[in-house]
Amino acid sequence: MEYMQETNITQPSSFTLESLLESYENGEVLFARALVYDKGKGLRFNLGGYEAFMPNGEVYLSFEKGCIKEAAIATRVNKFVCFVITDVKRKGCEYLFEISRRKAQQIAYDNYISKLCPGTVIPCCITHIDRFGVFCDIGYGISALLPIDFISVSRIQSPADRFYVGQNIFACIKSCDANGRIVLTHKELLGTWLENAACFKTGTTTTGIVRSIETYGIFIELAPNLAGLAESCEGIEIGDVVNVYIKNILPDKMKIKLVIMSTLRDEEFYPEIKYFQTGGIVKHWKYSTENCHKNIETFF
Repeated sequence: MEYMQETNITQPSSFTLESLLESYENGEVLFARALVYDKGKGLRFNLGGYEAFMPNGEVYLSFEKGCIKEAAIATRVNKFVCFVITDVKRKGCEYLFEISRRKAQQIAYDNYISKLCPGTVIPCCITHIDRFGVFCDIGYGISALLPIDFISVSRIQSPADRFYVGQNIFACIKSCDANGRIVLTHKELLGTWLENAACFKTGTTTTGIVRSIETYGIFIELAPNLAGLAESCEGIEIGDVVNVYIKNILPDKMKIKLVIMSTLRDEEFYPEIKYFQTGGIVKHWKYSTENCHKNIETFF
C-alpha cells in the first residue's frame, strides 16, 4: 500500500453515496479538499454533494499530550486532506459523514512509518522551511524534521538556499523516538567526495555559488556535497553565482582549487540535487577519501 504525501495530491477521491458508504465499511483512506474551518469545532468538507465534518481532535495524529493549536488546524483549509469515514448520520434524505485525518495517519504510522528503520531511504515532500531545518510530509501529512546540518556536506546559511516548499526529495530515516518525533537526514544520498569530484575535470570551467568567505579564501559550492576553494578577491559576496576555472583536484587532501573568472549577479543558480541512492537502506556512508586526515562518515 502506498502512503503518499498529502502535498502531492492533485485530485480528490471520486465520491458517490454508494462509494462513500462502501469506503466507510472498508475503512478506506480517501482524499478531499477542506473547505471551511468552523472555529472551535473543526473542518468542513463537501464529498460529492454530501456534507462531511472533521472535529478538531481528529485533524492531527499526536503522540504528545496537549491540544493542537487552532491556527495549525486552520492551515488545512483549501488543501487536500486524507481521512477515513468514522460515522454516517442520516436524517431523512440527508447524510452527514464524520471523518478523521488522525485515524488515517494512524494507519500510515502503524503499517508503514513505525516499521522504517534508521537508514531507510524514503520519498518525502517539503512542507515548511525554518531557519533550523525543513519539515517534510513523509506520508498522509505526517511530518518529519530534516535539520539544516543534515541537508548537505556543503554548508548553507538557510535551508531555503537548498529547498523550496512543495519540492519532492529523498531522505533517510535518522531516528524516531517514543513520542513519534521523526528526524531525517539527506546528505548521505548525495554522494561521496570522490563520486562528486568525478563529475568535474581539471582545466575546465563551471558555475558555482559562494557559500563562505574566509581570510584564506572563498569556498564555492560546485554541488551540494562538493565545494572548492578560490583565492580571496574583492567584490565577492556570499550567495554570488560565479564562473570558476578548475585549477586542480586533489583527492588525497579532498580539495579542489579554483580560480574565479567572473560573477553572475543577475542570474539565479541552484546547484542540481543529484541523488546517488533513491531506495533501500543505507547502513554506512563514508564521504571522505581513504588517505584524507578529515573523516566524515555516518553509521545507521
